[in-house]
Amino acid sequence: MEETNLTEKELFTLVEYSPEDAEKTGYSDYSYWKSVFATFLKNKVAVTLLVLFIAVVIFSFVALSIAKFDYNMAPNTPDMLLTPNSTYWFGTDSIGRDMWSRVWYSSQVSLKLAGIVALGECLIGVIIGCLWGYIRKLDRFFTELYNIIANVPQIIYLTLIAFIVGQGFWSLAMALIFTGWLAMARNVRNLVLMYRDREYNLASRCLGTPLRRILTKNLVPYLVSVVILRLALSIPNTISLESTLSYLGLGLPLDIPSLGILLRDARTVFLNFPHLLIFPALIVSLITITFYLIGNAFSDASDPRNHV
Repeated sequence: MEETNLTEKELFTLVEYSPEDAEKTGYSDYSYWKSVFATFLKNKVAVTLLVLFIAVVIFSFVALSIAKFDYNMAPNTPDMLLTPNSTYWFGTDSIGRDMWSRVWYSSQVSLKLAGIVALGECLIGVIIGCLWGYIRKLDRFFTELYNIIANVPQIIYLTLIAFIVGQGFWSLAMALIFTGWLAMARNVRNLVLMYRDREYNLASRCLGTPLRRILTKNLVPYLVSVVILRLALSIPNTISLESTLSYLGLGLPLDIPSLGILLRDARTVFLNFPHLLIFPALIVSLITITFYLIGNAFSDASDPRNHV
């Protein structure tokens, strides 16, 4: 190797310290929610289903605006149970009401009910689950409460509430929330038990951090993926349960059509008039499958271990 006669000062140049340059090299533009949405958008199937669902929701409002007949009014005609034609695009029901307007109005009612129930279950389940898992003194109380409610079939609670309070939109929503928060609370409680005694939580308690701040800042971020999954699955579950209750005559009143009521009304004549079952069943199936796949995809995307 050739030897050089350069001095040490000529070989090396001292770089002066610059706080601004040091901050630039140490800066990261990582954002949790930005990473969540970026990961979710990579799932083309879930994105396609989400776009399809949004299109269906928007079209449910457009469909009512272009409907020729009111959803709850039978036209003055002797013709009943017509199959789909140029006048009645989805046919008519047993008393001559337009199925096009009834199907799309029922979709709005069912989605509204499912959204309210899902948010209510999420809110109550997360609050009770956090208290249940973090505060040791409350563990026995909430465990016994959970066992009392969970060991009685849900249909019994819903039947009693329907007979005592009466059938209505809000009474059904409150009844479903009252019996539906259990799964969310149990999952949240199990996760809180896992993270409750981690070092950073012990340090927060030693520093006198309020319980509310520990729960919201230290624990809730770890629950996001589970909460999103349960929230997404609650919507199709609510629609399916409402359909079952309406089939049994315990759902919404007759003057508020829902997808469950349409399915119930079609049970006796669908062999001869399949259009009464096909259209509401397609909407229920679409919502159920869409939310199941979207919920799983968004839950995986919200898991920090899947972020790049």
